[in-house]
Amino acid sequence: MNLATTSSDPRGSSQRSVQLALLIVLAIVVVQAITLYAMGRHPICACGFVKLWEGNAFGPGNSQHLSDWYTPSHIIHGFIFYFFAWAVFRKASTAWHFAVAVFLEAAWEVVENTPWVIEYYRNNTASLGYVGDSIINSVMDVVWMSLGFLVAWRAPVLVTIVLALAMEALAAYVIRDNLILNILMFIYPFESVKAWQTAIGQ
Repeated sequence: MNLATTSSDPRGSSQRSVQLALLIVLAIVVVQAITLYAMGRHPICACGFVKLWEGNAFGPGNSQHLSDWYTPSHIIHGFIFYFFAWAVFRKASTAWHFAVAVFLEAAWEVVENTPWVIEYYRNNTASLGYVGDSIINSVMDVVWMSLGFLVAWRAPVLVTIVLALAMEALAAYVIRDNLILNILMFIYPFESVKAWQTAIGQ
């Protein structure tokens, strides 16, 4: 009897697990894009072209192109989701942690583009002209989150924390908004903060 052919292959099993997780990640993103299209979101910016970077956080191109001043927030999502998945699903592999992170980000992207959330942002935050994301922007938000996840996976914790703080500080300085302020204003809108934020776009 050839024991090599009958015994289990841990390496092969691990590879299949990674492949399955990545296939699920791809399926999640496809479902996200199809769902957003069914919700009436534009595939790309209504302007008819795609930019690598949209620097005007208060213009109609915000949340319509490949990246903008809210991209750092999505990278930080990746940091947070990595540590969340690692803490909650300790026995799972990194590939499955990644699948959980992509699911969470894609789910938020769909919720974020519902009429109720869009209107809430317009009425209660600095995003007065927010009309929702284009599909390409929403999918890229997942890609940027994935980049953040990979950085958190490979980089020392201290480096990840410093990067997060630096990105939050830069966004707060340039556009008076960042992930912390976004969450704060979504949960409990402060008129004084809103006035401070919107003053820069006037």
